[in-house]
Amino acid sequence: MSSPSSRTVAAIQMVSTHDLQANLDQARRLLAEAARRGAAVALLPENFAVLATSQMVACGRQEVSGQPVIRRFLAEQARALGMWIVGGSLPLADRADGSSIDDRVRATCLVFDDQGREVARYDKIHLFDAQVEDAHGQYRESDTFEPGDAVVSVETPVGRLGLAICYDLRFPELFRALREQQVDWVCLPSAFTWQTGDAHWHALIRARAIENQVWVVAPGQGGQNSERRRTYGHSLICDPWGKVVAEIDEGPGVITAELDADHLANVRSRMPVWEHRRLVTR
Repeated sequence: MSSPSSRTVAAIQMVSTHDLQANLDQARRLLAEAARRGAAVALLPENFAVLATSQMVACGRQEVSGQPVIRRFLAEQARALGMWIVGGSLPLADRADGSSIDDRVRATCLVFDDQGREVARYDKIHLFDAQVEDAHGQYRESDTFEPGDAVVSVETPVGRLGLAICYDLRFPELFRALREQQVDWVCLPSAFTWQTGDAHWHALIRARAIENQVWVVAPGQGGQNSERRRTYGHSLICDPWGKVVAEIDEGPGVITAELDADHLANVRSRMPVWEHRRLVTR
């Protein structure tokens, strides 16, 4: 377990499949490893428990019933390990206000404190509808998912955290809005395709960290998830100067780093870009 003063975070990389129980078993093992390494907060990737599009709606309905499987798993792990968990993403068949969704679900990132309580919810705003030159070919998240509309941050043991998911990375206005909420770090649970990741992953993450002067912690899917789907991996932790301080290429694993508050303050004070902005919209 982490010490009360720990500022260590862990990014967990997975290679999830279409087997829910196998995915939870993989997550359990990696969360335990993060706790052994002293992480105060551990972050799972996008779709860590449910990867198959065909399973999303049924799973999303289960998760808002009185017998959720994934939410219960995350709460139990957080409580047992005494560690905060950012639950990657999972499907939920309701909105944050409790209203139900009939034909789709939301891709939701839930944050659990070390007592197993849900303390934040973010619904993915930007949906991946794109053509990619891989075996899958075309991705249309909007057929299955309803977009969220709220910018969300939450206070954690290692500073104020801004929540984003995967394709959100390509929309810098979201990260600007999170910095307006005075975040110290941003998470980006992802399942980038190999092709788009190879082209843009590092450049975009470093840009978001540099221009907003925040830590970025990006846990991803990394490997051959199914016959037609290969994800890029390269889960990483990037400091507010744009330096990648920890990274894993492919395969399941855990990386850790300390989110140094003094380093963050120093970067912001020596180059106060936030005060230098001239084109600010309200």
